[in-house]
Amino acid sequence: MSSTTADVALVGAGIMSATLVTLIQRLEPDWSVEVFEALDGAAQESSNAWHNAGTGHAGFCELDYATPLPNGTLEVTNAVTINEQFQITRQLWSSLLSKGVLPTAETFVHSTPHLAFVSGAQDVAFLRQWYDALKGEPLFANLRYSDSRDEIGQWSSALVQGRDANEPIAATYEASGSDVDYGALARALIDAAAPAGAAVHLQHRVVDLDRDGDAWRITHRSPAGTGTSRARFVFVGAGGGALQLLQRAGIPEADGFAGFPVSGKFLRTRSPEVVAAHRVKAYGRAEQGVPGLGAPHLDYRTVEGEGSVLFGPFAGFDPRFLKNGSRLDLLRTIRAGNIGALLNVAVDNFDLVAYLVREITASKAKQMRALRRMMPSAEAEDWELITAGQRVQVIAKDSRGRGRLQFGTELVVSPDNGLAGLLGASPGASTAVSVMIRLLQQAFPDRSTRWDGPLRELVPSLGRAMNTDEDWAMDIRRETADALGLAGV
Repeated sequence: MSSTTADVALVGAGIMSATLVTLIQRLEPDWSVEVFEALDGAAQESSNAWHNAGTGHAGFCELDYATPLPNGTLEVTNAVTINEQFQITRQLWSSLLSKGVLPTAETFVHSTPHLAFVSGAQDVAFLRQWYDALKGEPLFANLRYSDSRDEIGQWSSALVQGRDANEPIAATYEASGSDVDYGALARALIDAAAPAGAAVHLQHRVVDLDRDGDAWRITHRSPAGTGTSRARFVFVGAGGGALQLLQRAGIPEADGFAGFPVSGKFLRTRSPEVVAAHRVKAYGRAEQGVPGLGAPHLDYRTVEGEGSVLFGPFAGFDPRFLKNGSRLDLLRTIRAGNIGALLNVAVDNFDLVAYLVREITASKAKQMRALRRMMPSAEAEDWELITAGQRVQVIAKDSRGRGRLQFGTELVVSPDNGLAGLLGASPGASTAVSVMIRLLQQAFPDRSTRWDGPLRELVPSLGRAMNTDEDWAMDIRRETADALGLAGV
């Protein structure tokens, strides 16, 4: 390690850190940046292609992004916000491609339409309501709805083949959806950051953060032994490992946070016949009593040039906060200030606890029954069960001091201490650009004005809501689609 003090240190080499180092090098090319990754390669945990469904989350098919209101209507602001964030992400990718920072777009993103698909009269009625609530939003102007079996079969024959002809079904269709290999993208960004001056240290696990004068002393372990480095600003983008490091750093902004780990599994098939029949991402509606994170999805994937289909997620419990973590991770994060919040969540979210118990004990036969509700013709011999990554759901205290389970991402920033971190999971990677821009604005408020111009060159819509002007939004979507080689706008 260098004996000098770096301007910035990033803990973890997943999509968040990869995005942040890319932005920093364009805003402050003279800053020194060090990246510490515990594993022997970048993007091997949550950003790994097989540890998630690769959906470019844009709100086009995720029904749980809509909130039912007491008056019977649906609030769709969350879906619109997430779509805006993904449009920002697409703009940055387009800019980086034009500057030669990224290789060809086909190495990490592919056109893959997004569908919301439901069956049964009650869910068909809900989907129609969801569609009606969104179709007037400019960013959702191209969304299509159908309850025609023939038309849905054109979108995906796998959804209708073998299904009871009398069963009501419906779907929405968005042609501009995409499938993203966030692992390949993060590795490409890290690979580009090194020649631009970033020092990338693989197999260096950061185990402690201590304030050291005007900087942070970073203790890390590698095959060569234990060492230390210094940096004026530290971002902890270590996925499930972020909470422990933020707690050890002792910043007040991390007080009260807890984490609840959930492991994920998918059924996967590479059968050419199945893959050919379902080249879309189809999201269903979670069953009664199942939290939104358990909503079924049947996702077409392109990883290293090969097509496959995933179905899941099937949740389970594992006390580790990372797939390559320790079974003591959960215990190590329990503090006097968050144990009450943990217990409150267990009591207040009994449906989640019951759901996890059912998932842990589910047999493959039960998993196949769940798959056949979306794909009736599925054959067990075509599918294998794979273990995905660990997700740590954020638990924070509400205004009453009780624990509140959050299913999004939580940015923790301590500008006075020069430290920031990211907690949580979905929609995660899809919103990495807007989240990291927000981090820079909060962590370096004195530089925000100076950075505004360069950021707008990278992300033209920054600071202006795309959803307010359909023509302008479609122009930007068309430009980014062309740059990324994607269908639709």
